[in-house]
Amino acid sequence: MSVTAVPLQPVKRAYKVWLWIGILAAILLAFALAWTGTRAAVAAKGSNEDFLAWNAGRLGVQTTASGLQYQVLREGEGPNAQDGDLATASIEGRLRDGTVFQPRAGGQIPVGQGMIAGFTEALKLMNKGALYRVWLPPKLGYGGEPGAADHPLGDKVLIFDIDMQELVPAEQFRQMQMQQMQQMMQQQMQREGAPEGAEDEAPQR
Repeated sequence: MSVTAVPLQPVKRAYKVWLWIGILAAILLAFALAWTGTRAAVAAKGSNEDFLAWNAGRLGVQTTASGLQYQVLREGEGPNAQDGDLATASIEGRLRDGTVFQPRAGGQIPVGQGMIAGFTEALKLMNKGALYRVWLPPKLGYGGEPGAADHPLGDKVLIFDIDMQELVPAEQFRQMQMQQMQQMMQQQMQREGAPEGAEDEAPQR
């Protein structure tokens, strides 16, 4: 019984070209990954300026005129927040090394009241349902506040994840506040108008 030999076909020149292109692409990719990893390590250990310069070049990160950097993790809908609006948001704050200085918590936030400048600016970029990650240079964080030299976070880049769940417009928020004040006044008047000792008496059958 004989076996028919099948002659090997010579590799076409075009295949060799594509093979070399593939090898070169793999080498370039390896160098790019190594270079990116090196830059990330340098940025993590370098100055705030080094870190922010590196971060600004990352995919999806945008920088405002003030130097605030942000990344849209989820788009929202409707108008952006404005001064006087009431935002309901979940927030977590971290430092460059991953240290959490503000554990994730939710609550109502009057926009523009009692907040560091960068956080106010970040909220005004957002609308209902949006999820953003923001990076605040020290000048937009506690470094821009009175007594910054003594604040433990005065020289830190602050990183916030902000999930804006609800947004009440300023006019509606003012109406809510007025209704609450009226209710409080009515309750106060009722207490002051009640006969002395009436609150301590047991109800009669």
